[in-house]
Amino acid sequence: MKLRHYTIPIFVPELACPNRCVFCNQQKISGTLCQPSDSEIHDIITERLVTIPTGSEVEIGFFGGNFTGIPLNEQEHLLLLVQPYLKQGLVSAIRLSTRPDYIDQQRLDLLKAYGVRTIELGAQSLDEEVLKLTGRGHTVEDVRKASQMILDNGFSLGLQMMIGLPGDTQEKSVHTAREIVRLGATSARIYPTLVIRDTDLETLYLEGKYVSLTLEEAVAWAKAVVLIFENAGVNIIRLGLHPSEGLLQGRNLVGGPFHVSFAELVHTEIWNELLRPLTETATEKDISIAVAEGQLNAAVGYGGKNRDMLKMNFRRVKFLSDPVLEGRAYRADYH
Repeated sequence: MKLRHYTIPIFVPELACPNRCVFCNQQKISGTLCQPSDSEIHDIITERLVTIPTGSEVEIGFFGGNFTGIPLNEQEHLLLLVQPYLKQGLVSAIRLSTRPDYIDQQRLDLLKAYGVRTIELGAQSLDEEVLKLTGRGHTVEDVRKASQMILDNGFSLGLQMMIGLPGDTQEKSVHTAREIVRLGATSARIYPTLVIRDTDLETLYLEGKYVSLTLEEAVAWAKAVVLIFENAGVNIIRLGLHPSEGLLQGRNLVGGPFHVSFAELVHTEIWNELLRPLTETATEKDISIAVAEGQLNAAVGYGGKNRDMLKMNFRRVKFLSDPVLEGRAYRADYH
């Protein structure tokens, strides 16, 4: 039986980032205004640990900034803070996010010595034009070199991408997803681009120089990317931005395809495409659709969308879970 996995996030907003990308204001995105103190980090970890079921696999994650851009002694200080949780077996490893142009052997040696298992690179795009227009400050080749070094040193590689950045197209996003697979990532995060207050992207948006994706477009682009990752066995650990209070209440959100259930919308559309052929033959029968246990909500669809689609052709529609089925396999029985 596969262990449930949990990551305890510690946000270090914009820590050591050499520049600010046009879309970025980590303080408003994460709701974190400054780096937490040592005691706050311990509080975050201990408070989360008591909520995690016994027997789960637990990691500590340093997110939100350019971790490997911090001076080595400060990196070591943060890593030392969490060593007691590793030694006691309360957590199994550490993961962190950083930039691809801040990876070298000295940094990797330090991370390996302190139990870091996964390094996530904020690639965002693997198209040179998009990187330039976004102000990333690194190249596609930087991502390739850093990814190879991470793998060569025995770490797991995660890559983060965004859809709908300045200069982006659906074809470019699909290309980025395929390149992420080719680079050897075992995990990925997918974020639709949002226009956040007090960013350069806000200025471009208000001046009409940047047009954000609609929610429908973002779902369609993300759907294509998700299927690429799933077919390649890449674990999608985040689909859609984790909402801070400022985003939920709209204080920090200027525009873009924000939805608190973005991932559910994407998985609904994937299932909609799978189930749509069932509507091609009109019938007055009842239908029962069995799906894998973890797929029930997505198969029914956000707001019951897929169930309602089938109700146009069937007298009654019932969804149920079947532990024998895996992935998005399903079985339709007519009564």
